[in-house]
Amino acid sequence: MSIYTTIDSPLGEILLVGDGTALTRVAFGGTALTGTAFGGGVRPEWRREPGAFAEAERQFREYFAGERTAFDLDHATTGTAFQEGVWAAVAAVPYGTTTTYGELAASVGAPRDRIRAVGAALGANPLLVVRPCHRVVGANGSLTGYAGGVERKHALLTLEGALQPQLI
Repeated sequence: MSIYTTIDSPLGEILLVGDGTALTRVAFGGTALTGTAFGGGVRPEWRREPGAFAEAERQFREYFAGERTAFDLDHATTGTAFQEGVWAAVAAVPYGTTTTYGELAASVGAPRDRIRAVGAALGANPLLVVRPCHRVVGANGSLTGYAGGVERKHALLTLEGALQPQLI
């Protein structure tokens, strides 16, 4: 059974979803995250349980305050072997930097003709911000695609210092 809560952030509401089964709680010593997303998406069968996500909330607050550069949260996501490889590679992209889809593809041993598959794996990343897929940009540095929206991608990269703030 999934449990969830929502937290406020400078970029809007963030949904935190976890596996509420006793086995997962025992194995991970708490609630393992299975998903993070901007905005809604709460399913009727999920149970709201804010207290189960205290550590995740703390780490998100620190991140948005500029006090945290990496998340250290238990997670229990399932993807294909290829997706898991791409997600592990994007998790290794350092705070304050970016990489390209092509560089990420090369890091997982995917040929150039599989760059779209890498993009699709990033699009299926269930842990937005925690697994920093916002750090992946187009070959020319363009901010292409992000499940949370390109505006949030820009804001996250600006927060991390990878982009300069824009003056309006």
